[in-house]
Amino acid sequence: MPTVVVRGTGVASVVLRPGQSLLFGRAPHFALDPSRPGRAALTLPDCAPHVSRLVGELVVGADTVTLTWLGAGEAQLSGLFDAPGGARRVIMTRSVSALLDDGENQLAVLLGRVAEDGGLVDLLISVDVEPTRAERFGVQGVPEGEDTRTGPGLVRHGRDWFVALALTEPWLVGKDDYPRPPSNREIHERVLEWHGYAWNLHRAQRVDEAIRTISAIAFGGRDDPFLAQHAGRLQNTRFAVARRAAETRLVTAHDLAEVERAARNRKLPPPQASPGHPAAP
Repeated sequence: MPTVVVRGTGVASVVLRPGQSLLFGRAPHFALDPSRPGRAALTLPDCAPHVSRLVGELVVGADTVTLTWLGAGEAQLSGLFDAPGGARRVIMTRSVSALLDDGENQLAVLLGRVAEDGGLVDLLISVDVEPTRAERFGVQGVPEGEDTRTGPGLVRHGRDWFVALALTEPWLVGKDDYPRPPSNREIHERVLEWHGYAWNLHRAQRVDEAIRTISAIAFGGRDDPFLAQHAGRLQNTRFAVARRAAETRLVTAHDLAEVERAARNRKLPPPQASPGHPAAP
């Protein structure tokens, strides 16, 4: 029977046993129901205003521990167990559930915490599934909090949004083993194909500028790889930006399908006139 310990910077540890669950988020106490015993709530500190008041629920069963994501934003769940393929990573979006591994699991609420300098960084939560412990810590109630705001993102159908689509296309279509991120020329050609107009992306400098904008939004100013003092090779940085943009859902597979459908419709030939029926003007 598992015992779960939830830890995070600035919060008291919370211990859960079978039959118990934990609601957590920017201000999750509003969701507690007195008719459902065994539920507790944990307020995550220093949350950005776009983090939902209730982002997730952790449920401890007799043999399993399940995390269900309820927030509007995204998080990355990493199971840090020793496995041949390395750590398991899952992007959590609304209504997605995942079974936690034995041992340490790390949940990163992407760009969910306000740093001391005012920038946005990932908010990290550690969930340990371990043998029973005697200690148990409670959590205190807080007010309901303000309404959830919109998180950082790109202007839909804008130049940088289309560049993000082209940059992350291999990840959006499931080609995680793609050997390299798309080149400036490939990005320009894809945007031109989808949109019919590619702004000034035929100039490599403009593509680089768009990728820097995407990076700043996806990572936040503090962790932006372009601002690192000893940044790696450009290809490695671009690869990291592409993967992060896909993880934070700055653009999605649904967006990609939408622009490809629009491009196909734009290329349809005019209807042919049938015998005895003139073509439409």
